[in-house]
Amino acid sequence: MVRIDRYILSQLLILFGFFALVLVAVFWINRAVILFDRLISDGQSAFIFLEFTALGLPKLITTVIPIATFCAAVYVTNRLSNESELTVMQATGSGPFRLARPVLYYGIIVFLMASVLHHFLVPMAQQQLNQREAEISQNVTARLLTEGTFLNPTRGVTFYTRAIDADGVLRDVFLSDRRDPQEGVMYTAQEAYLIRSDNRTTLIMVDGMAQRLTNDDRRLATANFRDFSFDITSLVSNDAQGRRSARTLTTPELFMPFDLLAEQTGQSPGTLAEEFHSRFAEPFFCVVAAMIGFSTLLVGGFSRFGIWREAFIAFLLLVALDGARSTLVDPVRSDPDMWPVLYVPSLTGAVLALAMLWYAARPRWIRRRFSGVAA
Repeated sequence: MVRIDRYILSQLLILFGFFALVLVAVFWINRAVILFDRLISDGQSAFIFLEFTALGLPKLITTVIPIATFCAAVYVTNRLSNESELTVMQATGSGPFRLARPVLYYGIIVFLMASVLHHFLVPMAQQQLNQREAEISQNVTARLLTEGTFLNPTRGVTFYTRAIDADGVLRDVFLSDRRDPQEGVMYTAQEAYLIRSDNRTTLIMVDGMAQRLTNDDRRLATANFRDFSFDITSLVSNDAQGRRSARTLTTPELFMPFDLLAEQTGQSPGTLAEEFHSRFAEPFFCVVAAMIGFSTLLVGGFSRFGIWREAFIAFLLLVALDGARSTLVDPVRSDPDMWPVLYVPSLTGAVLALAMLWYAARPRWIRRRFSGVAA
């Protein structure tokens, strides 16, 4: 039986790797198209695109792991049933709980892999991704230096330059500042320069005109200038590096009073509690997904018409449990003391899997009970 357990476990892990690879590739392509269009249109290089894609992979993998775990369990169980291997093992005296042992080992292995991702790799990758996004948002070349296009680096501000010389001189510049609801200002200049010193970025405009329109009395004031400096630090800066969010903290860093963490991150204690406990509940859901897929097919038994009905039922159970898990997020964010409800879907799935294994071990007992009640 030890060799049989190893055989089933190896088949489960091989199929899990296959389904995980396929699902990650499908999801990655869908996200990569959007990310590629956004980064390349902002003037970023292909290396930045590859870096952002690599940093987003840990989060993507955590999304597909439960699905891949379930698919591998269903596929392997179906193949064992069609090739009569389950029938032979049951004929030798192996009960449903004994047959479920390699599936449980398989679920625990996936649980450990998912735990490493949730507790360490995903937060570290998210922190690095936020830092890179902040650096790129502060890159003036990516935010402002685009020829022949009206840009809106922030709400109420419009920027345009007709051409950019090889030495960095901006030709025919237009800048509209409408952030103040009481008045709007428009600057036009024949040429301009971008100067960056310390943490400040300044736009120096040469030979231009400023037009100020007051909304109250609709009065327009104009002024010509030979050179004019405009501080655009607020347009290209990003405070994403200021505070760390709960998603960027590893689990050991979350082992602090939530009130103290709320002051450091600016997030509510409920959000911190949900983030902390979901990192334990979601990996455990992988074990439940494997056991649900195996036990549902085992209850159905062998059929010449295949196991599509049992596989569909198992899929509906998994979707229902995952949907319930999603609906319980908001109550925990509202009240951090309700964190135990995050484990209810996984515990419910575990109870269902045990119940189906118990039924598969004693199918005649329930029939006799119903027959006795009818009599």
